[in-house]
Amino acid sequence: MQTTIAVEDVKLTLPELIDSLTPGDEVILTRNHKPVAKLVSEKPPESKPRVPGLGKGMITIISDDDDHLKDFAEYMP
Repeated sequence: MQTTIAVEDVKLTLPELIDSLTPGDEVILTRNHKPVAKLVSEKPPESKPRVPGLGKGMITIISDDDDHLKDFAEYMP
């Protein structure tokens, strides 16, 4: 969606204007009925799916009590 707003009107309502934008919206700012700037909302970054096993080997369990280590046997080398 593209909207045109005078710079004088934006001074008071900029926070509300930004909150009302949806990804890809454009607002043309004008001064004396001539375009001077364009405000474009960004699209949210694409999230990548999580991949199992990325943290493998990042945790080391150090304990003198071997009874507690039985619970983690499948995760240890």
